[in-house]
Amino acid sequence: MKKQDYITWDEYFMGIAVFSAMRSKDSSTQVGACIVNEDKRIISIGYNGMPNGCHDDCMPWGRDGDPLETKYPFVCHAELNAILNSNGRSLKNATAYVTLFPCNECAKAIIQSGISKVIYLEDKYANTESVIASKKMFDMVGVKYIQYKMSNKTITFNL
Repeated sequence: MKKQDYITWDEYFMGIAVFSAMRSKDSSTQVGACIVNEDKRIISIGYNGMPNGCHDDCMPWGRDGDPLETKYPFVCHAELNAILNSNGRSLKNATAYVTLFPCNECAKAIIQSGISKVIYLEDKYANTESVIASKKMFDMVGVKYIQYKMSNKTITFNL
């Protein structure tokens, strides 16, 4: 008899995005992304962090103060990392599962890469200019965005 309580594709891919976010060294915001093609195959994953070669212990992680002493000019967002980690594979009509609604810079990269759908977990910055701009661009070019509906499943495992 076939198992009945397996997870859905959306649960699986969002779970991978959530799990990827746990790799982030950012103490205030951990974001993960999982890009999937039309055949439900994972193309790439990413999380927010410093660029390759920029050692986490030597870089600023703060949110306030002199801009060059904060994380903002340095951190590479999860969506951009996932796009860059795709190693040139086509992202045309792919779906991006993200734990946080993309900022305007990531929205531009999503559009340019050919991703056609974004499934997001949280939209806590919905009223910011950045996210408003993202939604305006997505609407203009037809990138669909859908908030992920949490299921009540609990998955526990030890590493």
